[in-house]
Amino acid sequence: MENKIKNLINIKSLNNEIIEKIVSRAEFFSKNPYSVSLEHKKLAFMFFENSTRTRFSFEVAAKNLKMDVFHFDSNVSSLSKGESFVDTLNNLEVLGIDGIILRNRTSDLIESGVQNSNLSFINAGSGSDFHPTQALLDYYTMKKYLGTVEGKKIVIIGDILHSRVARSNIALLNKFGAKVYALAPLAFQDKTLSGVTWEDSLDTALQGANVVMCLRIQKERIEENIDFDDYIKNYQISNCEMLDGAYLMHPGPVNVDVEIASSVLQNYDKNLILEQAKNGVFIRMAILEMLFGGALC
Repeated sequence: MENKIKNLINIKSLNNEIIEKIVSRAEFFSKNPYSVSLEHKKLAFMFFENSTRTRFSFEVAAKNLKMDVFHFDSNVSSLSKGESFVDTLNNLEVLGIDGIILRNRTSDLIESGVQNSNLSFINAGSGSDFHPTQALLDYYTMKKYLGTVEGKKIVIIGDILHSRVARSNIALLNKFGAKVYALAPLAFQDKTLSGVTWEDSLDTALQGANVVMCLRIQKERIEENIDFDDYIKNYQISNCEMLDGAYLMHPGPVNVDVEIASSVLQNYDKNLILEQAKNGVFIRMAILEMLFGGALC
């Protein structure tokens, strides 16, 4: 299949066929991580927000593919001298950069880049709206253990209002017929989201769940005070029995003993959190091959 997309900005831009091909290719890379070379292709990592899992898994993915990786530091770049973002991109392009892995607190930079640059862009997380590669690795992880998400109950718990992970997962899971449920304190709800059923208690939400995905309380995006005691009382996964055999997921980083008790993280045998991180490398290899290798097998 020939490469038909130049950028990966959001899940809604991918049809089901492309998503399944990415997942299939990720499975191939999980067994053959050094089998493809994109030597001499050059990536600039532009991370304007902190990251561990996304940044390192993209870097491991790129280096597995023998790509050249360059880290952009805005604090020591010409942006700090007043250069526009588009001028920066234009200069990176003429220096030989092929693509940008971009993470930013808002969505404006990646939108500007796509509109005003010839470079290819991969969204590594923007604003509270888009994190497509996280949704793809989550779907890949679910599919490995469930076989299919169609008809399965997927429960998302936590700070959904500020979560680009939740929005991207909801969009993807709905493409494949999952039954998506959400639970959050009132301050963390977003009732404008489509394709999701809101629950009003933890017991009800967990009943019959196949996957439970907890989300971090994003303190850096919240101005008001947070009642952590109330959150722990009403929304924490505090013991393994509560999950009743459902797979446990979290995009990380986990606020230990807030969203999930440490005892659950250490002892629950269906904890897939580290599996998600591992699978991120293979999904991102598939995406890099799709955009910069010319074909998606």
